Parts: sequence; C-alpha cells; structure tokens
Amino acid sequence: MSAQTPWPVAAFDPVRSLHVIAAVTPGAAVREALLDAPFDQVWAAAADLEGGLPRWLPDIREVRLAAPREGGRPQALVIGRTGLRARFDLELEPGWCLMRSRFLLGGMAARAEPEGTRFAFLGAFRTPAGGLLGRALRPATDPLAGRSLRRFARLVRER
Repeated sequence: MSAQTPWPVAAFDPVRSLHVIAAVTPGAAVREALLDAPFDQVWAAAADLEGGLPRWLPDIREVRLAAPREGGRPQALVIGRTGLRARFDLELEPGWCLMRSRFLLGGMAARAEPEGTRFAFLGAFRTPAGGLLGRALRPATDPLAGRSLRRFARLVRER
C-alpha cells in the first residue's frame, strides 16, 4: 500500500463492540433488549454501579467503587450473594462499561435507536476452562439473563 492509502478502519457502536468481545471470549454470552426509554435514562440506570447492579443482577449483593491503583484503572469491588468477592478493573463511559477481574468478565453497552435504546450485557468466565464452563451453565444462566433484563427494564422505568 502506498503512504497515501489509508488503513481500513472498523468503528463499531458500543453494543456491537460488546458482541465482538463475546465472539473472541470462549463461553461469553451477550443478552440484549430494546428498551422504550431514551439513552440518557437507560445509561443513568446502567452506570449506577453501586446502586443499580445489585437491584437487577441476582448474584450481586454489593458494589463498591474504589480509586485506581497506582497507574491503573478505576476499581470496583463486587460482593456476591454467597459472600464471594472479586475486584474488577473498570472502564466506564457513556454507553460502555467493561469490568474485568481475575476470573470474570462483565460488560454493558447501550446505543440510541429510533424506537428507544438498545441495551446489552455480557458475562464470561476468564479461566482456561471458561468456554466449557460457560457452555455447561448456559441452560441455567439463560433464564436468569432474561429475568435480569426484565429487572433492568423495570429499574429504567422507575427512574
């Protein structure tokens, strides 16, 4: 290629980007819904990690945001209903949230559409057997994911 020929660029909206991450993460699953609410209202509910996540994700009891470690990203300490704890590195900006711990990957994304806002969330295990584990648990996690989306939609309507 000559110096004047531009490199190809593939720019994706946040929801599509979440699907790309899922496609390259063994066992990851993305669930999404089109919500009848404006983007700002949907993202306000999604970005409220401390107050919101425990209200719509059934396995989370508490989320505590923490300052970044030296030179690192912001952190979130997530405490599960069983008492398990995980510290996540956090990327959070309008329409995008990605949370990575040693063993888990979670994400949320949103984009405005003419009919409302498309909201998606991702979950995956970050272990060598994460793909097998994710696929084995899918019959149990799929119904939970559907319930979580309905709970999130209710949370958005309450705002």
